[in-house]
Amino acid sequence: MAFVAGTVHAGFSLYWALGGTWLLDTVGQWAVQLSVEAPLGAGVVLGVIAAGKLLAATIPVITAYGRMPWARFWRVVSWAGGLFLVVYGGVNTVVSGAVLGGVIRPEGGYDRNAMIGHAWLWDPLLFLWGAALVLSLWFSRRNAAAAA
Repeated sequence: MAFVAGTVHAGFSLYWALGGTWLLDTVGQWAVQLSVEAPLGAGVVLGVIAAGKLLAATIPVITAYGRMPWARFWRVVSWAGGLFLVVYGGVNTVVSGAVLGGVIRPEGGYDRNAMIGHAWLWDPLLFLWGAALVLSLWFSRRNAAAAA
């Protein structure tokens, strides 16, 4: 599940890097504006982000199957990444939901499409990715210790 969530996140970044625009406004108007004003720069940055996300989704799987050198190191990195995704995705999901619900009222207003995207799609997906990763690391800890 962690691999799937991370790959979906990476896939959208790659899609946008290649010039796609579907759901780009759910990231924020800054992303739409950047893709129009500096498409090459936006493509390069989003391509690097997509590659990073894909590596972050793939390395734990390769490590779990014993195909990655320095498995202990990669498990520690995966633990840190998973916990970061849980906190970051969870907090941003709650905050953006609170903004949409009127509990938090930003002084300068807010980008409704981006807030919906973060409340209902991107940040919950990050949370799911992190939670699935942390759970898989937790349940595989004995196998990892035996392999070491």
